[in-house]
Amino acid sequence: MRRDDVLWAVASFVVGIVLLFAGAYLHRSTPAYLLAGPLLVSCLGVAVRRTSPRAALALGVVALTADGFLGPSMGTIAVFTDNLYASTRYGPARLGKWLLGVTSVFAVIGGTTAVFIFRDLGVLPVTAVQLGLIGITPVLTGMVIRQFQEQAELERARAEQVARLAELDRQAAVDAERARMARELHDMIANHFSAIAIQSTAVLSRRDLDAETVRGVLESIRENSVQGMAEMRAMIGLLRQDGEEAEATRRRVAEAEELVERAREAGLDVRLRVDGDIRELPAPVDLAGYRIVQESLTNALKHGGKVADLVIGYRPGLVTLTVDNPVGGAGRALPGAGAGIIGMRERTTLVGGLFEAGPYEDGWRVRAELPTGEIS
Repeated sequence: MRRDDVLWAVASFVVGIVLLFAGAYLHRSTPAYLLAGPLLVSCLGVAVRRTSPRAALALGVVALTADGFLGPSMGTIAVFTDNLYASTRYGPARLGKWLLGVTSVFAVIGGTTAVFIFRDLGVLPVTAVQLGLIGITPVLTGMVIRQFQEQAELERARAEQVARLAELDRQAAVDAERARMARELHDMIANHFSAIAIQSTAVLSRRDLDAETVRGVLESIRENSVQGMAEMRAMIGLLRQDGEEAEATRRRVAEAEELVERAREAGLDVRLRVDGDIRELPAPVDLAGYRIVQESLTNALKHGGKVADLVIGYRPGLVTLTVDNPVGGAGRALPGAGAGIIGMRERTTLVGGLFEAGPYEDGWRVRAELPTGEIS
């Protein structure tokens, strides 16, 4: 039993006793104190109204029956309405429907019986309404409140589900953004650091270099450092601002010549050929193409030989990027995690293109086809 139900049962019994002392019962030869027995039984039903709603209904029926023979009394009838309400509200759903049918039939039968007893047709609606107030009203009230509660619980569960889905979407967006940032950091910084590592390794391993050659290598190292810092600052500024990618920080395939020059300064002989007329590309395609060229030349510098061929093809609705280089022993001491190939493949997939990388003839080929969307 719940504490608040027990307190409500005690309060109901006290009020019922007060009604008995006030004479709120049908006066017969039965002593009034005997009516306290059915009242107590119905109040026991109130005490177990939520823990055992069927028991509450059974106690209420027993109490009302006994009270009908002895009285009846107003207090027991009032408490019986709570027994009906509680059994409908907290009991099985089928019990409420069954009680609605029983109380409705009882109201009709009771009204008809009153007509035969009093031989007055006018007592039919009065009796039926009174019995309906006692039986049908608490049952209907319990059914309505139960429906509202179930609907509220359903809405609460739906809101929790929506919140979970929103959290999953948020987490997916965070993961996607982390992956994008990792791609950008790798493509922007790794190639500069790779060039710096290769050039510094070459300087340290060669003791026969003259001062002019060393100075040229150090200038290239400094340029790669400055360029890497500039791109890092540009990315940080981009992350701090709202909206889409700023035009000032946008990288273009048409700027591949700068990548070629830096690769040449780092010691890689890059042969660039452009097929077709250079044209403006969509921003996502431009950025993806630029990063693919950048990463391909970096890999050629780290793992390839001394030469790389870069072909950029502008075709109707398509731009192709092809980097061929022989595979030699240069740069084999420099570790690679394979993130570059993964990043290039992801960038190509994001713009709906095709990507392939692998052995080709006597070397290695990277080829990407990026759709531009326009029809020429």
